Amino acid sequence: MAKKVDYKELLQELDMSRLPRHIGIIMDGNGRWAKERKRPRLYGHREGAKSIRQVVELAVELGLEYLTFYAFSTENWNRPEDEVQGLLKLLKERLIKEIPELNKQNILVRFIGSDLNLEPGYLKEIHEVAALTRDNTGLVVNIAFNYGGRLEIVEAIKRIAANPEELNQIDEQLISDNLWTAGQPDPDLIIRTSGESRLSNFLLWQSAYAEIYITATLWPDFDKVALLTALLDYQKRDRRFGGVKQ
Repeated sequence: MAKKVDYKELLQELDMSRLPRHIGIIMDGNGRWAKERKRPRLYGHREGAKSIRQVVELAVELGLEYLTFYAFSTENWNRPEDEVQGLLKLLKERLIKEIPELNKQNILVRFIGSDLNLEPGYLKEIHEVAALTRDNTGLVVNIAFNYGGRLEIVEAIKRIAANPEELNQIDEQLISDNLWTAGQPDPDLIIRTSGESRLSNFLLWQSAYAEIYITATLWPDFDKVALLTALLDYQKRDRRFGGVKQ
């Protein structure tokens, strides 16, 4: 039997001066987790929402600045209709339920993504709920919802093209300034659960030099110990950003 990892011991190993500013998380494995338990996929998504809370709680404890959760991709519309509608309903329910605690923790919630295919009434409701946190100054939690990295870049180019005077001034900074994450640091660390080894159209521009951490853990089983393990692995990396260490 494997020895249980002690949360407090891991916490003591962490170098608080070398924490990532921004972590992006591809939350994968909810459906497989549910299937293993002979339950419907939405059951896995509901259990996965509890992992989000654990990650956010630890992020606040550590004083992290930005978390981006990949909640619903532009490709997820291709899933069965009942699962899609269940995911939309779950996101709204969890957001409404968690807002009081998020406000108490001084957390700012932002949605990044497209409005395409979403009902105007639904959009209005979730944005109004998220706006209740707009004056908070602590951890920023981005919910990548109806999000696609390629679409984000296309939309940024369209915004730039709408201002002809900017066309001759296009550079990396101008493109970054027109992304949905404008004004935020690029992610230092991308975590993907369930063992899959791909970005799946997540933060493509922003992740150019992000460290990638892949774990076989399915998302509903991802907890504070799992996040600490990822952070300790990150702190072993030699980040050179294309250069050579002197």
